[in-house]
This record gives sequence, structure tokens and C-alpha cells, in this order.
Amino acid sequence: MRLGVLDIGSNTVHLLLVDAYPGARPAAFASHKRPLALVSFLDDAGAINEQGQRELVDFVQEASRFAKRHRAADLLAFCTSAIREAANGQAVLDRVVEQTGVTLTELTGEQEAGMTYHAVRRWFGWGAETILDLDIGGGSFEMAIGTDDFPAAARSVPLGAGRLTRERLPGDPPGTRDLKALRAYVRETLSAPVGELAAFGAPTLVAGTSKTFRSLARITGAAPSAEGPYVKRVLRHADLKLWTHRLAAMTAGQRAELPGVSEVRAPQLLAGAVVAEAAMAAFGIKSLRICPWALREGLILRRFDHLMFDGPLPLGSSVGVGQVELGQRPGVPAVDVNE
Repeated sequence: MRLGVLDIGSNTVHLLLVDAYPGARPAAFASHKRPLALVSFLDDAGAINEQGQRELVDFVQEASRFAKRHRAADLLAFCTSAIREAANGQAVLDRVVEQTGVTLTELTGEQEAGMTYHAVRRWFGWGAETILDLDIGGGSFEMAIGTDDFPAAARSVPLGAGRLTRERLPGDPPGTRDLKALRAYVRETLSAPVGELAAFGAPTLVAGTSKTFRSLARITGAAPSAEGPYVKRVLRHADLKLWTHRLAAMTAGQRAELPGVSEVRAPQLLAGAVVAEAAMAAFGIKSLRICPWALREGLILRRFDHLMFDGPLPLGSSVGVGQVELGQRPGVPAVDVNE
């Protein structure tokens, strides 16, 4: 069965098609994406402007045609902080439905954290015992911990790499004072949620998900993506601390020349490194494993679990995915996707 997930993120819009069958791991069939930083289209009131809305609608239409052309039986479309926090977010979602027939489900930060953890658990398996997952997005930073298929606790804070770069690191490279203030802000923001998750005990395995963690691991010596997803990749706190200082002295153009760093994400890599370093220090983490699966895969896996019982929805004028749950853990709410 071919399933699709359309991810409207803070930096890119991405459609992933996978083939999945009972008892088999999902295998990527095709991927279609485009750089689209919706936050760059915000007006003074914090609303996504007309140009940003047109570009979003255009890609959703394009993605829907792509999915149909490749015979996807089911499509899950979701959005995260870029639309969730826009002043006109609901109006943008309504416009997308009206003009494309695709319903974008707005995930909360905790739901993002929960479904990303779900993917990490499936990747590493039960032998990992207690997993702590850290995920740095463009607009927010998610953390989740647990021993089951879904986390015991999940938290989201406004420490996305793109957000912090825009709001707190105006220079290129940034000034020493701005960087010092950013470090203090990150530590303060992490204090409460780190304490809440630490109360669940020490993790057996710590995972890092998201492009930011993969890039940081790559520049500190991890294997390139060309070697495949099954190569063990590790990010060590000591290496990250050293490289954070190096990144602070670089311009965005210089960072883009580093291995594994794209031109689009180079400007925000320093902010991502500051968050990653602070989080690892706060949790007392010496090293973490890079997991190739994240939010998209978590949603696909959960949707496939439901399809085994409910059957697929037709990929027609109203593209939906039924119900996706994040479990019944305290603080991890359920989400009804396109009910």
C-alpha cells in the first residue's frame, strides 16, 4: 500500500511517498519538496501575506497531483509551527482546503514531539529501553521520553533554529553580546521542561532527530548521508561544544561550505548548535545517536497501524487520513486528523 505524508514545515514543504505492508518497514518510494520558509512571508502583524499563501497553495496543489499520479492510496497532510503561530493561521488553512481540497492538520508542539518519539522507538526497537528524543525544528524544539511505543512525557518550547536566528542573532556572523544573550535565553527556557522530563529517570538511549542534528553530527565527523541510513551516527557533546564556537566565528556563506550543510539551513545552524549544546548539557548527555526517522515517519507508521483495521481513504477531492493518536500518556494529547 502506498501512503503519502505532506509536511508543511518552517523551512521546507515536503511530500514523502512510502510503500508499507503488514510486517514490513515502510520503504520510501518518492520524495518531492521545495524550500519555502513561510515565516519569511509574515507581515508586521504576524500574518502570512498574500504571496506566501499563494506559494503554499501552489505547492499543495502540486503535491496532491504528484501523489495521485503515483497512485498513493492515502495522504496525510499536516503543518507545524509556521502556520500554527501565524496570526491568520486558521484563515490560511481554510484557503488551502477551499482551493486544493487538501485539509492540513495543525499539530501542536507536544503532538510533534510524541509522533517523532514514536518513529524513534520503532527505529531503535524495544531493546533501547528508555528513550529520550530531541528534535530541533525551524520554529520549535521538541523533547520526549518514555519506555513504550508512545512517550510518557513530551514537551515543546519556542527554540527553533530559524526562529532564534531571526529574533536573536541579527549579525552575520553574530555579535558576541547577542550570542551570550541567546545562550542565557536558551538555558532559561529549557530549565523547566528539562526538569519535568528528567523526573522520568535517566534514558538508556538519547536520540537526535531533524536536519539540524544530522548536520551537526556530519560536521563533527559522522558519516555522510550517501553511506545510507543504517550507518551508526553519533553526536558528542565535547565535539559539539568545540564546533559551536567555530560556527560563531563563521558567516552563513562559510557554514554553507561545511559538509552536510545546505545553503538554506546554513544561516540557522549556529542557533541550532546553541540549542543542541544547551540541551545536552542540561540533561547531562555526553553523546546521542542520530535517528533517520522523525515526525513524517512517525505519522506514517501510526496511520498504517490504523489502516490495518480501518482501511484506506480514497485520494479524492477531500484528502484525509482518519485518526492518529499519541497514546494516553499524561501531557501528550491525542490528535484527530481530518475527522
